[in-house]
Amino acid sequence: MSILDDIIADTRDLVERRKDETPLSELKQRPAYEDREPLSLAKALKERGLSFIAEIKKASPSKGVIRENVDPASIAQQYAQHGAAAISVLTEPQHFQGSIEHMAWIRAHVPDTPLLRKDFIIDPYQLVEARAMGADAVLLIATALDPGQLSELHAAATELGLSCLVEVYTEDDLDKIDWDQVTILGVNNRDLHTFEVDIENSLRIFGQTPKHVGRVAESGLSDPETLVRLRKAGVNGVLIGEHFMRAEHPGEALSDLRSEGKKIAQSS
Repeated sequence: MSILDDIIADTRDLVERRKDETPLSELKQRPAYEDREPLSLAKALKERGLSFIAEIKKASPSKGVIRENVDPASIAQQYAQHGAAAISVLTEPQHFQGSIEHMAWIRAHVPDTPLLRKDFIIDPYQLVEARAMGADAVLLIATALDPGQLSELHAAATELGLSCLVEVYTEDDLDKIDWDQVTILGVNNRDLHTFEVDIENSLRIFGQTPKHVGRVAESGLSDPETLVRLRKAGVNGVLIGEHFMRAEHPGEALSDLRSEGKKIAQSS
């Protein structure tokens, strides 16, 4: 089994336990579900040149623990103050040491920045859970889903008012996508089966996608020159986590990378 297969198997077990612990009826009674209108991720990505989705990630299967002591709410506030268009929150507990509870903590401290639930979404329950905890958007990983599952989850998320960032890695993943449905596409530079990184992957894949779709490059990004290349290739946003999480002050690292990218773009 690949790393992705292991994660999906663990996620299935976890979702079934959560359904028993917190039924859908209980989730739908939470204030974030009943009273709050989700923010638009697409709108946030269009409001600036190259948008940054800054990620809160404690650990990963490939790198182990990235940051020992993580205060999700504090880091989210830093990101918001330093210009993040949106904040990605890793909620997968076993392999990334995240928690769905982090979403609720962050939402309470960062009310006006879109929050993306980054997890391995395989069940509509996780969509309701995301909204109930204050998320505005969810990640849907095409590699982990068949075309029918991807379309059904996208439709269910949209009905809940959640934006969807649909992630692909290969050309085969593109064949799963309904381009009349998908509005934001993410290309992962990390192979989810081996967890190896190829920065050129975003440029290759985006060259085969419709221009009307929002484009977000993901994984392995930290070099401002690469960000400028991506922007010139029509990429709207970048999702960056590890680079910021390894910094002493993640928010300042975000601000520095944004500034460096702008300087290079202006001089080129």
